[in-house]
Amino acid sequence: MAVKYSNLIDGEMVQTADMLEVVNPANEEVIGLVPSCGADELDRAVAGARRAFKTWKSTPVDDRRAVINKMAEAIKENFDELFRLLTAEQGKPHAQAQMEIGAAPAIMQAQATLNLDEVINEDSEERLSRTRRVPVGVVGGIVPWNFPVLMAVQKIAPALLSGCTIVLKPSPFTPLTTLRIAELWKDIVPAGVVSIITGEESLGPLITAHPDIDKITFTGSTATGKKIMEGASKDLKRITLELGGNDASIVLPDADVSKVAEQLFWSSFSNAGQICVAAKRVYIHEDIYDELSQAIAEYAKTVVVGDGAQQGTGVGPIQNKKQFERVCELVQDAKDNGYKFLVGGDVDPSGSGYFMPITILDNPPEDARIVAEEQFGPVMPLMKFSTTDEVIQRANASDYGLAGAVWTGNPEKGVEIAEQLETGTVWINEYLHLSPFAPFGGHKQSGFGAEYGVEGLKEFTYSQVITVKKNAMA
Repeated sequence: MAVKYSNLIDGEMVQTADMLEVVNPANEEVIGLVPSCGADELDRAVAGARRAFKTWKSTPVDDRRAVINKMAEAIKENFDELFRLLTAEQGKPHAQAQMEIGAAPAIMQAQATLNLDEVINEDSEERLSRTRRVPVGVVGGIVPWNFPVLMAVQKIAPALLSGCTIVLKPSPFTPLTTLRIAELWKDIVPAGVVSIITGEESLGPLITAHPDIDKITFTGSTATGKKIMEGASKDLKRITLELGGNDASIVLPDADVSKVAEQLFWSSFSNAGQICVAAKRVYIHEDIYDELSQAIAEYAKTVVVGDGAQQGTGVGPIQNKKQFERVCELVQDAKDNGYKFLVGGDVDPSGSGYFMPITILDNPPEDARIVAEEQFGPVMPLMKFSTTDEVIQRANASDYGLAGAVWTGNPEKGVEIAEQLETGTVWINEYLHLSPFAPFGGHKQSGFGAEYGVEGLKEFTYSQVITVKKNAMA
């Protein structure tokens, strides 16, 4: 029987007459019902956030830190329940759900240590000028379905630390764990400081257009990000957009095949490939292409695709039917064009659940849809290259610029290449590492602004310069 969940709106747990169904992607069974909020519920949440902002912005920063730390502890104390619920609604294997639920409080506590120090611009005999940071106001947060808890807390913590209040909308595909956390937070966070409301996709534009929301922070597709930017322009809302990527990994000829094969595999297939910074284009030098591609394919055959709640599962289902159908379409296009598959490529339509077999392509052309478009699924195109200049040009020939990686026995050479890649993040000999102390953001059509670090915290503030003329009244 599906469990009914409530929204946290202005300090109260609220339900609506209309409810949305939440489906387990491994078996397509309804596991939860959540409120279907519209303009009325949003107005109530925003009014509460506006009211709370008057007090919260003046709350000493150390007191705000203490609240964030208590919120983090509530997640830690309910770890077992939360990671199991996350697997049920999102599909990721238990081990990966444990990583997300474990990382969420750690990131909150790390972000709570950040400071926005005042800057002295001038301290002369004539005047004192300083720049301080002041909170923007009420924030509207919109979160995707691939990392629903992590993406929520990485917006909530800096918003609260800066002195802002926030109204957050989880994805309708994966709201359950976030709403359970909201229930845990109800008596920790002052009323109105954090509201979490659910609704259909139509709720997002209402948030973007709401006249009493001062800033939008969004993680999701580039297409939706453009709509948000357009909507926010009407009243010049501040925006932070963390958008899509088509990230390239470059494997140089001196890379150790025995060491990098497994790491490259997981750089593409963690969370069933549903990661904005997953390796979606893998360029391997022709000298080691055959050996490494075969090693990756052989390792892939040892990884179990299945229900994330089952022991031994390495790759779970695609999270929702719409995304499943899109990945199937891209794979079918590759088959129709006669591209070679090293592993996978065939979907069994007879079973329940959105399961795509691990799929690895052998040197498809650069203009293949499965290379040129962000797959966001368990698909890995491997491609040969001959020279460093050539592969840099191919890696940069994209509208996206989120992240990338270089794999090499010579880290200095890796850095040399990294500095020529048009992306916000580049890893050398590792993948998917993000630090709460370092800014994360995209170049080109992969984003606008940054999350994490002091730069990410500043996104929730305005600068204010106060200048005092000395001895003006003497």
